[in-house]
Amino acid sequence: MDIAIELQESLRDAVLKNIEIHKIEHLTTDRTLLIAEMNRLLERVTDRQNIYLAAQAQWQMAELMADEIIGFGPLRALLEDDTVSDILVNGPEHIFIERFGKLELTQCRFINNNQLTDIAKRLVQRVGRRLDEGSPLVDARLPDGSRLNVAIPPIALDGTSISIRKFGKHNLQLTHLIEAGALTPQIANFLAIAARCRINILISGGTGSGKTTLLNALSKYIDENERIITMEDAAELRLMQPHVLRMETRLAGVENTGQITMRALLINSLRMRPDRIIVGECRSEEAFEMLQAMNTGHDGSMSTLHANNPRDAVSRLENMVMMAGMNIPIESIRRNIASAINLIIQVSRLNDGSRKIMNISEIMGIEGDRIILQDIFSFQSQNDRDENGKIKGRFLCEGLLMRSTVMRNATLFGLETELKQIFNME
Repeated sequence: MDIAIELQESLRDAVLKNIEIHKIEHLTTDRTLLIAEMNRLLERVTDRQNIYLAAQAQWQMAELMADEIIGFGPLRALLEDDTVSDILVNGPEHIFIERFGKLELTQCRFINNNQLTDIAKRLVQRVGRRLDEGSPLVDARLPDGSRLNVAIPPIALDGTSISIRKFGKHNLQLTHLIEAGALTPQIANFLAIAARCRINILISGGTGSGKTTLLNALSKYIDENERIITMEDAAELRLMQPHVLRMETRLAGVENTGQITMRALLINSLRMRPDRIIVGECRSEEAFEMLQAMNTGHDGSMSTLHANNPRDAVSRLENMVMMAGMNIPIESIRRNIASAINLIIQVSRLNDGSRKIMNISEIMGIEGDRIILQDIFSFQSQNDRDENGKIKGRFLCEGLLMRSTVMRNATLFGLETELKQIFNME
């Protein structure tokens, strides 16, 4: 916009003072009419203050004001852009996005931190939460399912911070992940069989590595006759089966009451006759209940957690179970993990922006005091890049042991022949 920041600030303040709420309430659902009304108010303000604005600049300012009133401000265009997966606001002048796995600085900006904070408060109010000095941090879900995190000063030192993880409109399947190079058809077939024959699966990876995307894709292979209960902090899973019960955690309210934790949801879900339990992300003490569920007849359950490799995922599980405060010996915890989790799928976002399955490892049991992991597939980087700047590498098939739980379950479900064909086994 060609208008100086100081003038934008002055015009914004003047327009906000002249807004008649009862006149614009019915316009918030029609952006075109709202822009026209903002343009009319701007004309009145500029006439009074004897300010000249070019028609295009005035219309752009009217659009900015309309977007602010609707609730998104300069973020509107980014939220409507399907190629943008994350929006990261670090103060009024620095708005970053993630597109195709890469971060980039946009030309968008807020007029000042007051406008940014006002818009953040509107976003938070839309989902029934409060944002002020007494509650300067908010983690919530927008009506379209996108994750929202907001921090305001004095917690955020350089101005209000907004982080939005957008809710994808398209539910990706394993075939889409093959096309993106995240895995091979051989790996996809193996994972489909593992999901169909009720293997307990843990998906491990970093932030933005594609854990939830993969979990969604695997859920397609769950039988339609099974009762599935999903538990998430922010609902992102979109299961297409007819018998799905979705539950979501709840943070404490204004009076620090009403919190519903993931652990509480898991405990309650065991009384609801689930066939499979899917935990969007395992973060803390709920890991204990998750393992108990997997060990008590809820085969085929799935979850995700943050870890750098399958071995770290096991260590994180151990630590999370300890958080439950049950004073369980570490040997018992490891036995529980070894009997509950069958497969650990490690996903990563590489520095070229691509996402890949780096390892698929099976937990084979315990030797001494150590959980034994057996790689089935792994990705080997060649430390080189192609003409598009993408990391070169290849997927290795380490093979499947005959004593594998996947092999045993595949036999029970009549999928043994399909599984053996994947590995060219006699």
